[in-house]
Amino acid sequence: MSARKFEVTGGTQLRCKGWRQEGLLRLLENVLAVGEDPSNLVVYAALGKAARDWSAHDRIVQVLRTMDECDTLVVQSGKPIGLLRTHAEAPIVIMANCNLVGQWARAENFYELEKKNLICWGGLTAGDWQYIGSQGVIQGTYEIFARIAERHFGGTMSGRLILTAGLGGMGGAQPLAARMAGAAILCVEVDDARITRRLDSGYLDARAPDLDAALRMLDEARAAGRALSVGLCANAADVYPLIVSRGIVPDVVTDQTSAHDLLYGYVPSGFSVEEARRLRTSDPHRLIAESTASIVRHVEAMLAFQKAGAVVFDNGNLIRTQAKNGGVANAFDIPIFTEAFLRPLFCRAIGPFRWIALSNDPGDIARIDDFLLERFAANRSLSNWIRLAREHIRFEGLPARIAWMGHGERTELALAVNRMVAERVLSGPVAFTRDHLDAGAMAHPNIMTENLRDGSDAIADWPLLNAMINCSSQADLVAIHSGGGGYSGYMTSAGVTLVADGTSQAERRLRLTLDNDTSLGVMRYADAGYEDALDEASNKGLRSFSLQGGA
Repeated sequence: MSARKFEVTGGTQLRCKGWRQEGLLRLLENVLAVGEDPSNLVVYAALGKAARDWSAHDRIVQVLRTMDECDTLVVQSGKPIGLLRTHAEAPIVIMANCNLVGQWARAENFYELEKKNLICWGGLTAGDWQYIGSQGVIQGTYEIFARIAERHFGGTMSGRLILTAGLGGMGGAQPLAARMAGAAILCVEVDDARITRRLDSGYLDARAPDLDAALRMLDEARAAGRALSVGLCANAADVYPLIVSRGIVPDVVTDQTSAHDLLYGYVPSGFSVEEARRLRTSDPHRLIAESTASIVRHVEAMLAFQKAGAVVFDNGNLIRTQAKNGGVANAFDIPIFTEAFLRPLFCRAIGPFRWIALSNDPGDIARIDDFLLERFAANRSLSNWIRLAREHIRFEGLPARIAWMGHGERTELALAVNRMVAERVLSGPVAFTRDHLDAGAMAHPNIMTENLRDGSDAIADWPLLNAMINCSSQADLVAIHSGGGGYSGYMTSAGVTLVADGTSQAERRLRLTLDNDTSLGVMRYADAGYEDALDEASNKGLRSFSLQGGA
């Protein structure tokens, strides 16, 4: 087979029978164009795939190009299963990726099924074609730093030092988010190719040859009040304890290595990336044991930083869980970022909303930016973010934007964009989606739903309800994902995509889906007893039974 090209399509020429199908096809192409290892269909996180294999991928493409609007494509763990006759208001694609029955949802079962090519992990936004590159998580990372600045540093990160690790598909957002927040950040990454990629994309400012040089560069920047991001090719399990031993206490410490997967993600101390890859097949048990031992040292150093006064948090990669399994009894003294910094936003269904210019015209995103800055001028957080994003973020693949928006705001924006498409203010249709880490869309007791007020952390009904209501609301794509690899058994989430093609049918789909998607998010937290969510439900007129104290 000849080498595949991973390019994005632009313009308004259709290859499918309608823009709903064409939009989803372009999004599938896009996640591979911006993915970590597209030749193996991996989008991010070592295992998060866009399709199960190339045969499945090619069949999905073929079906999208030939299916009618009254058909629905069914996808099971990255493999197209069949085409069902539904109706023009039904989703174009429904998918369920990597969902295992509870007692079987373990890493060893996942790997066995994957070897048999019966399952693949969709990550969060990889398998349902919603990933937009590192920008997809950059505002969430920025918001965390902004909340830390408000709470601990008088409202500014200027002159502050952040220590982190991991520059992959998720972690790659960290250096730019820190620079946008005004901080100096050291990013430790074991794979030098990832450092090069972040330098080339403009997400990382500089590479240091060693730790001493990195610290000098960052100290100089801090003294001058200058934001700077520096990448260091090394292993975090070595660097973090070394910094502790020197008595250096960063202001903020976190980590975004692929600690969620001890076999296909995390690279243990003393091993190169290639050596770790070879061990996956030659001696997987040793690799898992070595990774666990390294994570123990890694997290013990993070705890030492915390004891010395640093603001330390888990960035959602299961590193605390792995450390506790390795014997670090107090690993969960480190708080999770959602509970520590973002839960008040989620209570009001304010979360990571995304839109992608299917035309591949950056001018479409600029025109939507202009609209946002005018219409939502009173929303200081949103307006500030849009200005920062315009200045600092380079597009990867199809031009896209992400912004944290809440109930009502998302619908208003999407309907305005749909009108702009109809009136040819924009050069083509626009796709709307969101992160799975959204108010009503995820159950993950070690990340999104940790320490909920009512103790409902592990109840996965909410993302399942979210997917069903979005199907009922006529979304174009709806997905239910659960964890794979080292994430097996830890989470369930739901994803949704809509195409604003300027039609009245799209207007109805956008209104119903976006209103209901965020309404359920508010209701989820209102049901758990959060005052912010109860206030939001009351103010927005949501018919939540929690307002009456239950049904």
